[in-house]
Amino acid sequence: MEDMHLELKPGKTSDYEYTEAVKTLRTNIQFCGSSVRVIMFTSAIPSEGKSDLSFATAEALAQIGKRTLLIDADIRKSILTYRYQLKNKLNGLSQFLSGQKRLEEVLYTTSTRGLDLIFAGPFSPNPAELLEEELFGDTVKKLREAYDYIIIDTPPMAGLIDGAIVARHCDGAVLIIESGAVSWRVEQKVVEQLKRSQCRILGAVLNKADSGNGGYYGRYGKYGKYGKYGRYENAEHEESSYSRLEPAKHTAARPRTEIPNSVIEPDMDEEYKELECPSAAPEHGESQ
Repeated sequence: MEDMHLELKPGKTSDYEYTEAVKTLRTNIQFCGSSVRVIMFTSAIPSEGKSDLSFATAEALAQIGKRTLLIDADIRKSILTYRYQLKNKLNGLSQFLSGQKRLEEVLYTTSTRGLDLIFAGPFSPNPAELLEEELFGDTVKKLREAYDYIIIDTPPMAGLIDGAIVARHCDGAVLIIESGAVSWRVEQKVVEQLKRSQCRILGAVLNKADSGNGGYYGRYGKYGKYGKYGRYENAEHEESSYSRLEPAKHTAARPRTEIPNSVIEPDMDEEYKELECPSAAPEHGESQ
């Protein structure tokens, strides 16, 4: 019988500021009310730190005794197996939604007490259709009875419909924004899409911001992420990440220790205008 327990290796180096910021985010989520229990984490474009924060927040909730489930709903291009150095092939959401596996065959317990995981599974050519099936919504309803919190990591929403589909089954959404990398127009489109899905926007996390200790902008670059977006949209032509888990790639794929700030209100235009990118970003946003 397959072992459904995982010993998680840390995906981030020890970083006091990051840890404290995640605890602040955890507290802010708790203050959203007891009715807010299924929460999606999303972003506009790839590489804004969404998956790292999804995992860190789920782990932080489990550490205070909350029974927590993290669902990786990024069936197109999951990165969690890379981030947390999981070498073995894992069953996942795509196999469950397509009828290949039962729920108990994709639900993993972890070495963090109270934290369970459902991975994305092998790449599927029709992720939006799988998520739109009644089975996904019915499963989320069923899992509500077993967990205090369900955190769902979704694909970026600037050019994909998957996040909007997932949003219909969530109590709220947290928008992850990389400081200085995404235009205000693109973020507004994501906010409008979430509103059309009738999903409450809990707030936004300004990620990869300058901590005042040397600055992150110069180290990682401001506007270098847009080149990756085209490859993400064409993910169906790429090999599944589950078949490329060579140990040599784990070091290169380790996440960076950016600092997420606390939740801010998503409808404060002045806050978002600070993210305006006068070069590549408006052109990208207008082309969507």
